[in-house]
Amino acid sequence: MASVSTTLPSERSSAIRPGAAQFAWVVLIYILGVIVWGAYVRASGSGAGCGNHWPLCNGEVIPTSPRTQMLIEFTHRVTSGLALVSVLAMLVWTWRATIRGAWARKAAVIAVVLMLNEALLGALLVLLQHVGKDQSISRAVLLSLHLANTLLLIGSIALAAYWQTVSRDGSRYRKNNASFVVVGLLAAIGIGITGALAALGDTLFPATSLRTSMAQDFSAGSFYLLRLRLLHPVVALIGTAFVIWIVARGFRSGSTAFRNLSIVVIVLAVVQVSLGVMNVVLLAPVWLQMTHLLFADLFWIVLLLSFDELLISRTEPAASVA
Repeated sequence: MASVSTTLPSERSSAIRPGAAQFAWVVLIYILGVIVWGAYVRASGSGAGCGNHWPLCNGEVIPTSPRTQMLIEFTHRVTSGLALVSVLAMLVWTWRATIRGAWARKAAVIAVVLMLNEALLGALLVLLQHVGKDQSISRAVLLSLHLANTLLLIGSIALAAYWQTVSRDGSRYRKNNASFVVVGLLAAIGIGITGALAALGDTLFPATSLRTSMAQDFSAGSFYLLRLRLLHPVVALIGTAFVIWIVARGFRSGSTAFRNLSIVVIVLAVVQVSLGVMNVVLLAPVWLQMTHLLFADLFWIVLLLSFDELLISRTEPAASVA
């Protein structure tokens, strides 16, 4: 008798279309470039290069008499605008390349929402004049929200790309390890936020020597950003140790993809700690701040993908009736 498949319609895998997945990866790489350039804008003190005008630059669509800081900020705005267009294009292509209910579609939609929120937070920083040498607490709060949104943005883009590269049709998440994963992701975001505040302190109050920098960190009379600067290495070491414990805990029982991603997570964690130490010893030069941020974003992306592999439970092959 001919076999009858009992596979449900929602469990049928859709064909992976590599073009859409590859475009999503390209968008992710481009967004990372925009983020790193944004760090240069902040570290070079060019955030006020276009004044408190947004989206115009000093009231002009294209600056007619640009100065260096204006060019730096204007370039960031142009590349950020193109980032929004690229994320919208990713959504359209992903939508056309996947079936209804596909996880990649949901990730792409979330990416667009977060991209719009990213633009809003960036506009608020400019319009409220929380750029340049501004030392207000509200700037620190907005910057923290900006950083958290950025991590969620690149995470959603990475998942949209990954879920089109490795099909997730007919899969579900296991509940075991879920609580550890949530805490691990929150710890990673916490590392990023404290890092952003530390970088802001380095920008506003550049140290002249390592001894002076350490004295500022421990002085009760120091500005709040300098005292908060010490929080970053503490959170980074504890958070990183916890994340490594999670991936090590699931290493034996995890899939091959999870084990491979876990190794990259551990390598990136070691690189990040090393860059952090260099950042302190070398008094946070701009190029090193940019490098540190780039590897922090890479660490977050690979960590998110490894946790996805840790929690995923693929459906068994369809049973058949003889």
